[in-house]
Amino acid sequence: MPQQKISPKERTARAPAVRRAPGEARRLLLDAARDLFARRDYRATTTREIAEAAGVTEYLLFRHFGSKAGLFREALVVPFTSTLDEFRQTWQSVVPEDTDEEELSRQFIGPLYDVLVRHQGLLLTLVASDGLSEDEIEAAGIADIRRALSVLGQISAEGMSLRGMQSDQPDLPAHSTVAMIVGMVALRSTFFGNRPPSREAIIDELVQATLHGFLHRPK
Repeated sequence: MPQQKISPKERTARAPAVRRAPGEARRLLLDAARDLFARRDYRATTTREIAEAAGVTEYLLFRHFGSKAGLFREALVVPFTSTLDEFRQTWQSVVPEDTDEEELSRQFIGPLYDVLVRHQGLLLTLVASDGLSEDEIEAAGIADIRRALSVLGQISAEGMSLRGMQSDQPDLPAHSTVAMIVGMVALRSTFFGNRPPSREAIIDELVQATLHGFLHRPK
């Protein structure tokens, strides 16, 4: 008796449901999203591709995150804005006369560098964000990044004021520092190929550039 052929769709439908530990599907989706967004920007990545890479259904993606924008926000935007928020809290507790400026700079630059290295898909999307509509920018959380960076601008202005420095645009030092860190992450392979300097060496160079390019400028 000839064997009945089963289509791939039927085979999938007949396959027993995979029992996963609580939270595993969510973790798989976040990992898959970070990997795919690191290779393609926000618009070029589909929810179907993310779900397939995670080995789960699109239904689970929408159940956990609501949309691709919600997944992008949680996978890439939240780690970035959380890092900036932690530094804001650190800044609020600073006592200027008791503060080591180099250590404070390192507390800002090190975590920000690390989170950008881990989530390079965020850089791709930010570079391509000019092509996104305002609704997409708001939904994906890119507007949250803008708001977080504006807080950094306020910290920059306060820091300059504490040191008696004058500037028509006192927020620019903070923004230029972030741009320097972003550039180092985005262009690491261009600069160094497969043999980049150690993380410690890169962080130290960024710290020194920040200290001597900002804090020690003429008053």
